[in-house]
Amino acid sequence: MNTPPSSTVAAGGRLDRFFEISRRGSTLGTEIRGGLVTFVTMAYIVILNPLILSTPDVDGSVLDGNAVAAATALTAGVMTVLFGLVTRLPFAFAAGLGINAFLAFSVVGSVTWPEAMALVVINGLIIVLLAATGLRKLIFDAVPVQLKLAITVGIGLFIAFIGFVNAGFVTATGNPSPPVDLGIGGSVATLPTLLFVLTLLIGGVLISLRVKGAILIALVSGTLLAALVNAIWPFGLDFGFSGGIVALPDLSLIGAVDFGFDLQRVSVVALVMFVFTLLFSNFFDAMGTMTGLAKEADLADANGDFPRIKSALIVEGVGAVVGGATSSSSATVFVESGSGIGEGARTGLASVVTGGLFLLAMFFTPLTSLVPGGVAAAALVLVGAMMLTQIKNIDFTDFRVLLPVFLTATVMPMTYSIANGIGAGFVSWIVLHAFSGKAKTIHPLLWAVGIGFVIFFARGPIEALFGVAT
Repeated sequence: MNTPPSSTVAAGGRLDRFFEISRRGSTLGTEIRGGLVTFVTMAYIVILNPLILSTPDVDGSVLDGNAVAAATALTAGVMTVLFGLVTRLPFAFAAGLGINAFLAFSVVGSVTWPEAMALVVINGLIIVLLAATGLRKLIFDAVPVQLKLAITVGIGLFIAFIGFVNAGFVTATGNPSPPVDLGIGGSVATLPTLLFVLTLLIGGVLISLRVKGAILIALVSGTLLAALVNAIWPFGLDFGFSGGIVALPDLSLIGAVDFGFDLQRVSVVALVMFVFTLLFSNFFDAMGTMTGLAKEADLADANGDFPRIKSALIVEGVGAVVGGATSSSSATVFVESGSGIGEGARTGLASVVTGGLFLLAMFFTPLTSLVPGGVAAAALVLVGAMMLTQIKNIDFTDFRVLLPVFLTATVMPMTYSIANGIGAGFVSWIVLHAFSGKAKTIHPLLWAVGIGFVIFFARGPIEALFGVAT
């Protein structure tokens, strides 16, 4: 009989005790496998995040795609490992899709990218403070669950709409009616748009079959298909590997933040509301996701609380600070962590494995530049569709719930602004409940948020009244 070396047994024992592997009914192999599966299911963010953050800012400047990919992988790796070690929970971190979309399509129209990332850092510092004092959970409990779910649904629709537009599946007509149309003149018979459709269908089939890493596989499949089509019928794609597929990561964006906001270009009111919206999106999405994952892993009690919840909320705030400081957008817990939990992961060791793989992925970021825009757009639609599933948990029998949820979910894509959707939902919720005999059900903190959004919507006249430049 072969006996493992005592050092191996001791190491295994230390890992077991530190991460509570046996206590939670798991094994070392299960945790490693769970961490690997989680990485595969969310690795697409290294490709997708640079594409979302490619929007020109107010000065017309854009972030370098390879640098964003490297920063995305670095931040995801560092924060996931840190979270696993501090909380011992199997949750992985990466750039939050709703937050990066808000930055790209709402914030940088008014500020530069370095200024936008400074706002993310400020948002993160506020979250850390709120979490450390216990106020974060108190505020989370004050907002009706229907509005929290509606925000997720709205962001999903917004992200999907961005995908449709980027793929050329939906185009602006330039006419009052209809303002948009399907493809060009009602036709989607162009190679980029057809590749988008094929990639979307491939991803849809894989997700339907519950294939692990479905979005990543769809992206790779769509890219290979695009390369094949481009070789037969060239349509302007460049798949050359001039620099190779492995390279030292470009970390030039680390520290590229600017807190010297140009108040001649953007008002103080607008900056405050940008931070508020970032804070709200980061705040509620992360808490809701962590609560759901903890329940999935059988680590939450009847109230939704889970082990080391305060530490988890503090580290999540640190993720926003680190994400802003690396110009990769706020890093937050990913719902795709549920794939690893589904494989049996129950401890932070799985997170350490996932984080280590993200750190390794930094050296393969040149691959991200190969993904055509139409193929990447399909991933946006797939993610948006999955976010829509939260709508099943909303009770629509009460119109006081139905209208605010509807406004939240539809105003976001229709106005190309997450902040507008959240504000429309909050203000309408307060008005409908206050004037239909349910004023006492509105939490005082919700009143404060609603007043803030009224100021946000009326900021033009307010700024003119006080002589504040926009």
